[in-house]
Amino acid sequence: MATPKDLTLPLDSSNGPSEITKDLEKGLELSRHLTNSAVSTFSWSDVSVVVKDRKTKQPLRILTSSHGSVEAGSVLALMGPSGSGKTTLLNVLAHRTSSMKGEIQGKMMINGQVTNASAVQQVSTYVEQEDAMIGILTLRETIDFAARLSVNGQLSKQERVARVDELIESFGLQRQADTIVGTPLRKGLSGGQKRRLSVASQLVTSPRVVFLDEPTSGLDSAASFECMRYIKQVAKQHNLIVIASIHQPSTTTFQLFDQLMLLSEGRTCYFGPVSNIHAYFERIDRPVPLHINPAEFLLDLVNSDFSHSSAGAAEGNLRYIQDAWTSSEEYKALEAATSGTDALGTASTPIPLARRSSKNIVTVSWVLLHRNFIKSYRDFIAYGTRVVMYFGLAIMMGTVWLRLSYSQASIQPFTNAIFFGGAFMSFMAVAYVPSIIEDLHTFNKERQNGLYGPLPFVIANTLVGIPWLFLIAIMFSVVTYWLGHFNPTAGGFWMWVLWLFLDLLAAEGLVVLVSSLFPIFVVALAITAFANGLWMCVDGFMVPLGKLNPFWKYVFHYIDYQAYVFQGMMANQFRSTVWDCAKSPEGFQCMYPSDLASQGKIRGTAVLQAYKYSWSSDVIGEWIGIMFAIIFAYRVLGYLALVVKKH
Repeated sequence: MATPKDLTLPLDSSNGPSEITKDLEKGLELSRHLTNSAVSTFSWSDVSVVVKDRKTKQPLRILTSSHGSVEAGSVLALMGPSGSGKTTLLNVLAHRTSSMKGEIQGKMMINGQVTNASAVQQVSTYVEQEDAMIGILTLRETIDFAARLSVNGQLSKQERVARVDELIESFGLQRQADTIVGTPLRKGLSGGQKRRLSVASQLVTSPRVVFLDEPTSGLDSAASFECMRYIKQVAKQHNLIVIASIHQPSTTTFQLFDQLMLLSEGRTCYFGPVSNIHAYFERIDRPVPLHINPAEFLLDLVNSDFSHSSAGAAEGNLRYIQDAWTSSEEYKALEAATSGTDALGTASTPIPLARRSSKNIVTVSWVLLHRNFIKSYRDFIAYGTRVVMYFGLAIMMGTVWLRLSYSQASIQPFTNAIFFGGAFMSFMAVAYVPSIIEDLHTFNKERQNGLYGPLPFVIANTLVGIPWLFLIAIMFSVVTYWLGHFNPTAGGFWMWVLWLFLDLLAAEGLVVLVSSLFPIFVVALAITAFANGLWMCVDGFMVPLGKLNPFWKYVFHYIDYQAYVFQGMMANQFRSTVWDCAKSPEGFQCMYPSDLASQGKIRGTAVLQAYKYSWSSDVIGEWIGIMFAIIFAYRVLGYLALVVKKH
């Protein structure tokens, strides 16, 4: 937030502080929240990473003896060709190593004191390369929800709004404050604006150290410059430490960085001020030509894969540059400044840093539920798609099975309709996959930055769907039930609604479970469709339970939610209805024997007996209980998948 230049306004202090004074004091207080006064330096020494080569199974060193130090208010660029180790180093510095299968050595320091993962994560935030945000939210809402998830009641609503406004102003996004991020159906922010929003939404947590994974990736030269210009401005204004991996910046973008760490094949080729590059490389007989992008020249210089020289010459040149660095006075001074004996991750002297507040599960769940609810009614892909799909299915089904009579010739069509309605209601739940994948990507980003864990996410995701799925069940039933002439009683109608509602809840739980295990759109879609196809095959309609292969019966049928929906809807339709037999010159011809055969009628329970289904209220109650158990199991398994899965 810009500091007021003119403080000589006439202030009336006779009745206490004026409104202008209060506003100035509030602005300074907000700036103090965002300004770093706790971390003066962030440094690391002798950081190495060794993994097992996938082909040879031999140890492979991907990062070798890395040293570095960044002061508050500075922006460091980690630069190097593909495979140089810059992303690995960034993840190690941010302690995002849970999925890194290898040995990590070295130490890190905050203010010259050796520290551990907890302290680093406590004062830092990580902005990923991909902009994982809820597309239907506005820019202001995105930052505001990030603030609500992070400050956890520490700020009043007025203070939180003021902090959000300050960040919007700091990143030059005032005109876009009420513009949505953007969805596949609705355009929103540009790529550069999204990237600035990603950074701003992380700064609302008041970090002291900011890690950026290729913040200019996918942006053109102008957008890259604007993005980095605002990041540099905020870093200077709030005294933040910014460490960013970057790939081939333009000349103007490159000049925005204060320091450069040049890497190749896991070894450092240069570390120091950007302003000292020309002098250093001229000293080692590799001068940077005039009128050329220094970043592009340096990348070509240390890239042995695509060098214009022969393979041997390129490798020799790279070794010369790496050895020149380790022999330089700059390296010796850096090594001495970051030297120490403690190992990475060991306990050390506590650093007096302001701790982030502990998260209340109920509060966080409520914030997530609020955000999910906004998405649910604004984003057509979330539930609007399914409302339209199910309404179309209801019209089609109601008119195809239009006003069927209660003759025995209609028994099979009614049975087909029951199977079709239940099976395709659950099958079409795959339309939820794109929406839950977006939510999972946002969850992974926010989880990695310590905002909340899997439990609030699962609670909010479960609760937000309940009213929508109930609405869909009502809408579908109102159209289909009466057009199709199903059991014409109020009790029968509401029991039909209940079974469809449970069907939808189970189907959505399955989608969430599969998407949590495989958060890739095509994979989640394929596996969910396959699973629903399996449930359709073994639910007892296509192959009666008495003739179903024992393997499919005992392994899959009894955990098939569609089977209980089919059985329940069959009982609802047939346990209290009576059907007319066919007439012939010889008398009545009844398809199903029952005690009403002499009257030319079929009691509906005879149909249930043929399927070996019970129709007692106790058994139906058991089926409903089993459905709730399956729904609960899907959600619990989805939660466990998020707990144990390494992202």
